Amino acid sequence: MTFPAPLRRRPAALLAAIVTALLVLTGCTPSTGGPQPSGDPAATQGAPAGLEKFYTQDVQWSPCEGGKFDCTTVKVPVDYANPAGDTADLALIRLNGRNAKGSLLVNPGGPGGSGYDMVKDSAQTMFSAKLLDSYNVIGFDPRGVKRSAPVTCVSDSERDALREFTADPDTDAGLTATFAEQKKLIDACQAHSGPMLAHTDTVSAAKDMDIIRAAASRQVQLDYLGYSYGTFLGSTYATLFPDRVGRMVLDGALDPSLDNHEITRGQARGFEAAVHAYVRSCLTQSDCPVSGSEDAGVAKIQALLARVRQSPLHTNSGRTINVTDFVNGFILPLYNDKNWPALTQALVGAFKGDGSGMLRLADIAADREQDGSYSSNSNFAFMAYNCLDYSTDASPAAMRAEAAQLKQDSPTLGEFFAYGGVNCRDWPYKPVRTPAPAHYTGQSPILVVGTTGDPATPYQWAENLRSQLGNAALLTWKGEGHTAYGRGSSCVDNAVDSYLADRKAPTDGTRC
Repeated sequence: MTFPAPLRRRPAALLAAIVTALLVLTGCTPSTGGPQPSGDPAATQGAPAGLEKFYTQDVQWSPCEGGKFDCTTVKVPVDYANPAGDTADLALIRLNGRNAKGSLLVNPGGPGGSGYDMVKDSAQTMFSAKLLDSYNVIGFDPRGVKRSAPVTCVSDSERDALREFTADPDTDAGLTATFAEQKKLIDACQAHSGPMLAHTDTVSAAKDMDIIRAAASRQVQLDYLGYSYGTFLGSTYATLFPDRVGRMVLDGALDPSLDNHEITRGQARGFEAAVHAYVRSCLTQSDCPVSGSEDAGVAKIQALLARVRQSPLHTNSGRTINVTDFVNGFILPLYNDKNWPALTQALVGAFKGDGSGMLRLADIAADREQDGSYSSNSNFAFMAYNCLDYSTDASPAAMRAEAAQLKQDSPTLGEFFAYGGVNCRDWPYKPVRTPAPAHYTGQSPILVVGTTGDPATPYQWAENLRSQLGNAALLTWKGEGHTAYGRGSSCVDNAVDSYLADRKAPTDGTRC
């Protein structure tokens, strides 16, 4: 067993786009620019007391990234309870639409995903021509993420060492060693991150979005597209600022009423179902490394994981891959069924004792480049947000009871979702929220999008969020993988485009 890695709520939309790039070489076309809306002076009205200077700040956009985009920063208070205290600059990037009548703020998920990178690297291939024509698409790095007062912990070489650490938390000695290793990481985060570490939470990030709306988008209402964790960020915004919601798409919904344990169980079951869906598909392909019935194929994968647990696999780079990294690489393609061929290729090698393909997938999941550098702090930001957003029971008895339950829920992957309490037991700041349903009283209808075979945010969560929001419609995609818009369903894409660009919400209950 290896050190528990964060498997939940990864920035799946962005990672899926990266993995797709391994399979299909795509080209990007430069943005064309276009007329820029001057903004509505009413956008800055109604600023909360003490925050007026943030809402009315002078935000200037400048060409960036080779002139294909515009970039700027927006200043926000580190602590909303003390707006006269420390401030932080959030990094924003904008792709201009030819006939834009407003701005669309986007978030790829996480927590810890970079909206800046999403717009820079993926927007022109992920979003429809209609959406890109109708909006200036703005991506931002939320507080604590990459370019925006990032959570900073250890060096790249130390990150490699963390991934190589092994212990068995099912044993007392292994759990003690795991706590000690995590405590060293947490101490490093506290030493290197500054005051933002105490305020890297979703409620604060949602409040940042309202400052972005007023100061950078200069709109009275916020138009927003959020994936995965970005749906939690969006529903939090809608709860806090119901009258400022314009058009809001929440794709791959997280149910904000669930606690940490309920989320973990839901995802363990979701990924187990995804393993079975992958095997069913794989068995129809000539290059599939498993054979026989669906259950026999899954059992062969379980046996492979047991083998890697006992002995890490060698790779052609000279590095080895242990079972936690192996599972992170295995899970990544399950976010998008178009990436299942990459999983098959990696498994073919792994069954032969070569972990090279799976290590490459694990490196992508960890944002590790081929030169050994890490291109983001997503895992550190992920930890910071979750430790402030959720309470966890880190007692050995509670975690072992949960581990036993997770193994029943997910015989293939459940044990790798266990012992999550280790991540936050020694976090220096207490959680700042209690799970609760979203509460929305605004007049603008919200669009929730759910995928029936979504492993990371199970479809039931989309149904739950739609009910909680009240003034909302649910759009369902009968498909596999995480999230729906921009993944190839013309039915979904047309419905979302019509809602965003034409202001026509689909009928609640529409299925694609």
